[in-house]
Amino acid sequence: MDEEDGWNRMQPVIGPGSVTHQMSLNETYFPPAPDVLRAVRETAAESHRTLDALASGLTARIAAHLDVPAEHVLPGPGSAALLQQLFSTLTGPGTGTVHAWPSWEAYPMLAANAASGTVPVPLRDQTHDLDAMAAAVTGRTRMVLLCNPNNPTGTAVGHEEVERFLGRLPSGVTVVIDEAYRDFADDAEAADGIALYRNDERVCVVRTFSKSYGLLSQRVGYLVGHERTLGQLRGLQLFLRVSNTAQAAAVAALDDQAEFARRCGATAEERERLRSVLLAQGWTVTPSQANFLWLPMESGVEELTQFCADHGVLVCGKPGEGVRVTIGGREADDAFAELAGKWRAETAGAPGPEVPPAHGRPPGRADATGSDAGTGST
Repeated sequence: MDEEDGWNRMQPVIGPGSVTHQMSLNETYFPPAPDVLRAVRETAAESHRTLDALASGLTARIAAHLDVPAEHVLPGPGSAALLQQLFSTLTGPGTGTVHAWPSWEAYPMLAANAASGTVPVPLRDQTHDLDAMAAAVTGRTRMVLLCNPNNPTGTAVGHEEVERFLGRLPSGVTVVIDEAYRDFADDAEAADGIALYRNDERVCVVRTFSKSYGLLSQRVGYLVGHERTLGQLRGLQLFLRVSNTAQAAAVAALDDQAEFARRCGATAEERERLRSVLLAQGWTVTPSQANFLWLPMESGVEELTQFCADHGVLVCGKPGEGVRVTIGGREADDAFAELAGKWRAETAGAPGPEVPPAHGRPPGRADATGSDAGTGST
């Protein structure tokens, strides 16, 4: 993929085994909870059985969790796969999808897979410019995508703002709200996609268990929408199924809401701590409602990204736009902050402030190894 396809990511040079902290993929640093692991092991023992092929049990559990009709829920093998279904079903040659930019870099790629196009609308003050997005909708527009909170900036648009935005759109346009990072957000800051869906048949919400629930490699997500949208997608459900182990993991995760809430709260608290450190160093750091921070930079992205990689820390550098840093636990976050301070001091010719020492690793994995080969979102 290249920049024309929407793929705008610096690939630093890294040696084998040289990664100490993986902070480029928006993974959670918490491992799956014990009950989740137990459910996966028990279900894996029946891998020779068909079991719940169409995920009716998971569908019912999600519907009960959200208090929505089961027929308004469609699980899939990750929210990216569900987004591809939406693009492939609702768009095609001669049509387009309006979305903010920068946003998740896969949107243009998903559109290209459906032989359709996108209309990227520049952010305003690092967040969605809803007025400009509404003005960009034409007779060719089939979908409007809101990534809320937005990846890579972490910014969110509020409920009343989105309600006003919906009032400006024609009846034939499907509005897809990508809430991959919604669980890390303050409810007062980010629109509630489920509430919007309840009141507007055009709204479809896509969510994932990959981020806040820590089930990234299990590949399980879901759509919430009305029959006018989901009815067009169900023909593919038999062939785009959620594995039985992923279903079991998701149900077990939903059953442990207290631990889930604790982990999201701990991530948000660590996010604000790291942001305070970086602000003290003199960086511009966009206020975030996700599990990552965004450092907007018009220049120096490649140099900072490679400098961090040279010292075992992988971050997501987007040339000409900025650097996205996943919250990785105190040890990883302090390692990045120390490198950011050193790099800033060297390039600015001024001493950087000291980084607060780590005070033990929080529960879960604070570091990871591997190259930046994922999409860093859904």
